[in-house]
Amino acid sequence: MSRASHSYPAPAKLNLLLRVVGRRADGYHLLQTVFRFIDYGDTVTIALRDDDAIVRTGDLPGVPADSDLVVRAARALQQATGCRRGADIGVEKRIPMGGGLGGGSSDAATVLLALNHLWGAGLTRDELARLGLALGADVPVFVFGRSAFAEGIGERLTAVDLPPAWYVVAAPRDVAVPTAAIFRHPDLKRDSEPIRMMGFSAMPAGNDLQPVVCREFPAVARCIEWLEKHGPAMMTGSGAAAFAAFADEAQARSVAQQLPPDMQGFVAAGLDRHPLHGLVAEQGLPERRAVDGVS
Repeated sequence: MSRASHSYPAPAKLNLLLRVVGRRADGYHLLQTVFRFIDYGDTVTIALRDDDAIVRTGDLPGVPADSDLVVRAARALQQATGCRRGADIGVEKRIPMGGGLGGGSSDAATVLLALNHLWGAGLTRDELARLGLALGADVPVFVFGRSAFAEGIGERLTAVDLPPAWYVVAAPRDVAVPTAAIFRHPDLKRDSEPIRMMGFSAMPAGNDLQPVVCREFPAVARCIEWLEKHGPAMMTGSGAAAFAAFADEAQARSVAQQLPPDMQGFVAAGLDRHPLHGLVAEQGLPERRAVDGVS
């Protein structure tokens, strides 16, 4: 029996700033970063089921279904709410894996937001963000849904206003940077002086992970060097993608058309809000039961 499907956007993100200011006893790094969404991303397709099965449609090379963040997100929402409904979930990937653009985290957040709505689960934004944090440190900001200054391991979020900008995002072909390996690297700077939240520009403002990534992956360094010919540039997240900001679309597209053949990239506008920001209520449904540990 065919099921009606619904499609939802999962936008990529850029880190306009990324500082490593310490490390917790459990090994997690303490960060300060500025997140910005862009109008480029994956598409998540969801079809509701009559049973409680969570089924990934399509394959993602190297990622078993049970390990896929979209499957884990749906199951986490089921467990938290006692929902007995299921879903078929597919992802049309555009965000490159290992690029530091948040693709897996964004897909997971979109599943949480969309299924919370489709199942009528009624969790608040804060409750969904709590579920998301257990899946990955970047998931909460996609649930938060606004440009944000983040602290802690990425879960302490404060909305910020950013000026309009267009971005050229570029990455070397066939290079994926493993986030865990970069954070384990002995040469990673872990003691940057914390900054106070202030007004932020749309321009790249430094990334403490970049020196290690550029040393281990020279193709990323070459990509950043090429972008810097056209303006300030830096790596986003843990790599391998880098970006530069421009005042208008025409300038950004002119630069992107000059990308060398060993690089891939795209042009995107900055977004003030996640496209699904309005899909979740700030307050839950009166009849819902609370997530364990959340009042």
